[in-house]
Amino acid sequence: MAKATTVKEALAKLEEKSGEKVSQCKSIKLYSQVPPIEKMDASLSTLSLCEKLSLSTNCIEKITNLNGLKNLKILSLGRNNIKSLNGLEAVGETLEELWMSYNLIEKLKGISSMKKLKVFYVSNNLVKDWGEFVRLADLPCLADLVFVGNPLEEKHSAEGNWMDEASKRVPNLRKLDGTPVIKTEGD
Repeated sequence: MAKATTVKEALAKLEEKSGEKVSQCKSIKLYSQVPPIEKMDASLSTLSLCEKLSLSTNCIEKITNLNGLKNLKILSLGRNNIKSLNGLEAVGETLEELWMSYNLIEKLKGISSMKKLKVFYVSNNLVKDWGEFVRLADLPCLADLVFVGNPLEEKHSAEGNWMDEASKRVPNLRKLDGTPVIKTEGD
């Protein structure tokens, strides 16, 4: 079996291919590496100007080494093997969009540090209880949430009350699972 690609190697390849210094780039795409990236290593700290980082479709298990990403607004980590949101605190002041669909996330602990988060895609994960879901109510800017395919959503969609229950618990939402959240006078 081939050894994993490191972020350092992937960045070097990208630099070679694009002819641009990655340290000067605002958008970095390291998705679908062959062999896949397994660790977010310290070379990420060189990307201080990066506003959008895509590491989706790899084999990453942990969110780490985001400290140097002082301008990061969009982080794409979908289709990995990530089990928790720990490690996001480093970008809590700047991150506006977090794409985490198709991972192994059961708990949303750690999300509360995301003060500017507007968009959170966390579909097809393993969140199964309201206790975790209500953590999203602590996010003052969260407007767009995709949560479909989590055990919690599947259970309540089957019962026909998912939209009502979810929008009651996270009142700031304007869009849930791609559908606008309509508030009535009494809400």
